[in-house]
Amino acid sequence: MASTCTSCYIGFQRVLFNEKGWFNASCAIWPELEQKFEKADKVTLYRTLKTFQKNKLIHSIDDGTGSVKYALCHDTCECHPEDLHVHFLCAICNQTFCLNDIPVPTINLPNSFSLESVNMVVKGICSNCKK
Repeated sequence: MASTCTSCYIGFQRVLFNEKGWFNASCAIWPELEQKFEKADKVTLYRTLKTFQKNKLIHSIDDGTGSVKYALCHDTCECHPEDLHVHFLCAICNQTFCLNDIPVPTINLPNSFSLESVNMVVKGICSNCKK
């Protein structure tokens, strides 16, 4: 079991750091991860993702498509609301992109509310599909 887990971690690192900040050109969804790591069981994949999230190596994105997607965090990211950036979902190819240079706007809540997370997805047509 330990060798399977270790090889899964190493495999994830290769995927993460070879794709310009994304798992798969835009981001990874569960079926793609299962394909890339066909020898690893689902529990190992899930635990690896959760461990990477806990250690702030990746963040999850709920882009409204029904599939949670994962992307690489920057070195300084602590996954606090002020670290978050906008995501873009293409209406044609359904790929989700990190817009790292566009921070999520500050949300001013009433005093009796506390902010736990923010998810901002902008929808439109990506540059590849506009060609």
